[in-house]
Amino acid sequence: MMKVLCTSVDHLPSTLAEEERAFTLFRSAKRAGIGTVAQGWRGSLKRKGFAPTVQAWDFVQFCLSVCAADLCCPRNTSADGWTRMIELTVALNEPLRWAPWKAHAERLLKVLTGDYWTLNFVDGGVTPPNGKPQPWAQDCVCLLSGGLDSLIGGINLVTEGRQPVFVSQLAHEDSDRQRRYAALLGGGATHMQWSHGISFSGNREASTRGRSLAFYGFAVMAASRIAGAPVQVFIPENGFICINPPLVPGRVASLSTRTTHPLFIAELQELLEGLGIAVRLELPYRFKTKGEMLRECADQALLESVASDSTSCGRFRTYNRTHCGRCVPCLIRRAAFLAWGPGRDTTRYAYPSVVGSDKSSGPDDPMAAALAVLSVREKGLDRFLGATLAFASPAERAGYRQVLQSGFNELEALLQADGLL
Repeated sequence: MMKVLCTSVDHLPSTLAEEERAFTLFRSAKRAGIGTVAQGWRGSLKRKGFAPTVQAWDFVQFCLSVCAADLCCPRNTSADGWTRMIELTVALNEPLRWAPWKAHAERLLKVLTGDYWTLNFVDGGVTPPNGKPQPWAQDCVCLLSGGLDSLIGGINLVTEGRQPVFVSQLAHEDSDRQRRYAALLGGGATHMQWSHGISFSGNREASTRGRSLAFYGFAVMAASRIAGAPVQVFIPENGFICINPPLVPGRVASLSTRTTHPLFIAELQELLEGLGIAVRLELPYRFKTKGEMLRECADQALLESVASDSTSCGRFRTYNRTHCGRCVPCLIRRAAFLAWGPGRDTTRYAYPSVVGSDKSSGPDDPMAAALAVLSVREKGLDRFLGATLAFASPAERAGYRQVLQSGFNELEALLQADGLL
């Protein structure tokens, strides 16, 4: 069991349990071996006029604490090299409000990260920033990552007359791109670009399953400045990636993220409502492929001018900020552009075709995609999916089934165009 404590500086114990890692929130303890989360962020929020409710602020503290635990607990030290057992103690302002939701939150995190979590909620949380709030004129929140889906989502909202606050999580490769897109879409002063700012000594876990939770914490923080309730938070992600069906049986855990999976979003929504946080999470493209999102974007001229500049690659940093062209996100991106129209993709890929892009290390994504396409073709989609759609209600299952079929059709067209199939 890996043990992690996240608390305020004032409630940091003088001694820690054996092998327990500790972090202080928003302020450094200036003590050897103690990590820091989002140092200085609370003061910055206060200066900018943020005064969130205790419920919203405790949710943010919870999200950032999960991120810290996810980052400091290496998977390679677990029994199977992947699945961890993490005991996380989080200091909150209202721990009793969270007590009835303990099992729910543990289940939520298991869906997200594939690990087994034990959560403890204790007193000692940092009090919320008490700035002088002035509600924004905006009417919703939209996540803006620098990827193609979030770009399309932002374009559509603005074209429809909505006034979103764009929320981004700082990323070395995408920070400038996020700012450009927000400015292009009229975000301006209502583009919130934040970082979890987790700092500690020791080994860092390379996978990022749990750290996506920071995005939702930031969205709730931004929503606290918008009048009206509930505030819509738009999560622009295509349905194929939302479901993210394992292409081969071995990818069920390590290669299938659940960041925007409808089951995870539904359980996160239930937690927010149970805690009294007036936010409604929206997955507007859960029944659309990436190719369909491109074809149906409300401003085709604007999209065509910037679409190829967006990022999708799962190994963008590995290839020196260049799309590899062969990872699963790149394959789905290339397939979507092909479905949008030949010649529209001007992205520079390290491997413009999967043929000749033999893997040197890591998973062989083109082979997995090809095997999945062939399996769907030979066995039929339902047999290939098995229980993948068991989470869906009867009313929505047909929609999810259709988006997966269409997604595999787009992938098949790409692999045929590349000459792999």
